[in-house]
Amino acid sequence: MGHYLPEKIITNFDLEKMVDTNNEWIVERTGIEARHIAAPEEATSDLAYAAAVKAIADAGLESAQIECIIVASESPDTKFPSTACLLQAKLGAKKAAAFDLSAGCSGFVYALGVANSMITSGLYKYVLVVGAETLSRIMNWKDRNTCVLFGDGAGAAVLGPVEDGNGIIAVEMGADGNGGSSLSQPAGGSRKPASHETVDAGEHFIHMDGSEVFKFAITIMGKTAKSVLKKAEMTSDDVDLLVPHQANIRIINSAAKRLGLPMEKVFVNVEKYGNTSAASIPIALCEAREQGLLKKGKNILLVGFGAGLTWASIILKWNK
Repeated sequence: MGHYLPEKIITNFDLEKMVDTNNEWIVERTGIEARHIAAPEEATSDLAYAAAVKAIADAGLESAQIECIIVASESPDTKFPSTACLLQAKLGAKKAAAFDLSAGCSGFVYALGVANSMITSGLYKYVLVVGAETLSRIMNWKDRNTCVLFGDGAGAAVLGPVEDGNGIIAVEMGADGNGGSSLSQPAGGSRKPASHETVDAGEHFIHMDGSEVFKFAITIMGKTAKSVLKKAEMTSDDVDLLVPHQANIRIINSAAKRLGLPMEKVFVNVEKYGNTSAASIPIALCEAREQGLLKKGKNILLVGFGAGLTWASIILKWNK
């Protein structure tokens, strides 16, 4: 695995000077204290590359051995070519198929599920999965309801075959497109192509109905986690560490409570990075490993939710 955070940090106190908000309100509502912001010359593929290089080296491989690259992102460099293709070129991974996956903040877990299927079917041996975002580029820095929430970053993982009983044990993915409008980027696609009107209306920024997303998240986090545990023939008692999407500390606390997990078994870093969307879970996984929390044989539960609306969860037995 590998992760990358841009150097620039914007704290809540910095935001107090930019928009009508304050540190106490942000921390109380979200648990976020700071977020990293990409430099002007950095795009999503650059963040993805920095994380991917670390992951490939950590796997003891060369880029030429990677057979497929999946990039989960809602802030790609361009609509096309895909950020995964741009990353493939940067890495020199000439043998790798490459494509992007759009599932909002659930994207990394979705991509892990896809990669798992590719490997278990025998299609590929080594798959690089990256969650990378530069959400600051589609952020309305005058909207206090959204600009306090999001940050930039990237996390990457190399997946390969392991012995039966190790690695990914069970996968749960789902979506409810009826809730799509509650978290979206309204313009820039075929429905509303870019125009002076869409730019003036701020329709290329992230738009979010915070209360609807919160209600959805509170319910779905526990529900999908219980579902994947059932598939794996496990219970919450078998979980050694929960690594949830880092969107909001209240949502994380609620998920832990629904699963009956003490917070000592829940990894949290939302205070440092805010919501980095598809990059959230891989960054958290990397930091959990750095802190010695991911030991061989431990059962790790990943749970995400995001735009779509989507949700995904995976239970895996750590193999390193």
